[in-house]
Amino acid sequence: MATDTRPRVNADTRPRLTPARLGPGDVLRVGGVGLRTRPLRAFLSALGIAIGIAAMIAVVGISSSSRADLDRTLDRLGTNLLTVAPGNTIFGDQAALPVESVAMIGRIGPVTDVSATAQVPDVAVYRTDRIPSGETGGIAVRAARLGLPGTVGATVRSGSWLNAATERYPTVVLGDAAARRLGLGAAGPEVQVYLGGRWFTLVGILAPAPLAPELDSSALVGWPAAETYLGFDGHPTTVYTRARENSVEAVRAVLGATANPESPNEVQVSRPSDALAAAAATDEAFTGLLLGLGAVALLVGGVGVANTMVISVLERRAEIGLRRSLGATRGQVRVQFLAESLLLSALGGTGGVLLGILVTAGYAFWRQWPTVVPLWAMAGGVGVTVLIGGFAGLYPAVRAARLAPTEALA
Repeated sequence: MATDTRPRVNADTRPRLTPARLGPGDVLRVGGVGLRTRPLRAFLSALGIAIGIAAMIAVVGISSSSRADLDRTLDRLGTNLLTVAPGNTIFGDQAALPVESVAMIGRIGPVTDVSATAQVPDVAVYRTDRIPSGETGGIAVRAARLGLPGTVGATVRSGSWLNAATERYPTVVLGDAAARRLGLGAAGPEVQVYLGGRWFTLVGILAPAPLAPELDSSALVGWPAAETYLGFDGHPTTVYTRARENSVEAVRAVLGATANPESPNEVQVSRPSDALAAAAATDEAFTGLLLGLGAVALLVGGVGVANTMVISVLERRAEIGLRRSLGATRGQVRVQFLAESLLLSALGGTGGVLLGILVTAGYAFWRQWPTVVPLWAMAGGVGVTVLIGGFAGLYPAVRAARLAPTEALA
């Protein structure tokens, strides 16, 4: 009997095929296949992510720009302004500051500037003498000291401020809001308003005063003119004080006793910059609410991405089966669909960041604020979308990897 002398190959020693490894470039290419073949669906899914991120970036950017403008304003105007006003007596009546209170406050060592206004009661200002007496427009008439603009940081946008000559005559300076309510845009010797039963010449209009907003809706006349023409009794109602930065709290502690030594408990002392800071804190609370709404929109966008990826797996069963039959492993299929989800979310996140920056810049330009978008917000926006994309694409990627080639090609 003949024997077979041919060499036998042991099954254990046969060469095995090792699946090709996908490099980063390969992963991007296969992950982008679904986006390129269905561009409209990919765009709409990315748009959902972009809207959520844009809302969050815009909220953070607008809030940061507002705070930057506030900081710039406080740097320009200072935080060392203190105001003194009369409080109430022990019987609940309105107290009054002594006539000498301005001079006494000026003698405090760390005080650098002091000025005052006094509201003149029962006096109103009108555009003409034909206006009914009840239609005052909410404009208060105040006597003002000459150093008022320099002390509170106010500027004149039209005309000029009162001087040593005009403060003694029937001349007036209007606050910004008061001028708009009277329909006056510019000051001049030919412009007059009807004040306290006589004509006053409008010599100036103030720009808005952030640290003394009460001046915006006021008609300001000279201290001597108010005494001569309006029956003013000389008692100030608001004293504005500038102190050295390192002595603000020390001056604040003695202002009440200095302004009214007989009744220091009837004096109210405040710091206008604290009110601006409180307004900023209110804005921060509102910002938190808007961020929550943006997060909801972002979550909806993530659900949209997950829905898109599940539908993509169902529609591309034949493609998955063909790739598996040609040697693609479960891991490679899983990486393909996970990469597609991450790319879709990253595109939406990047577009949302750019859109949020544009919205912030446009709003800041309109409000004349500096445009500030924190770097952490931009980086966090893209990072959050990639994270959401990973979670949204995890289940579809695992489902695609579990499809058997025969089942997918059936």
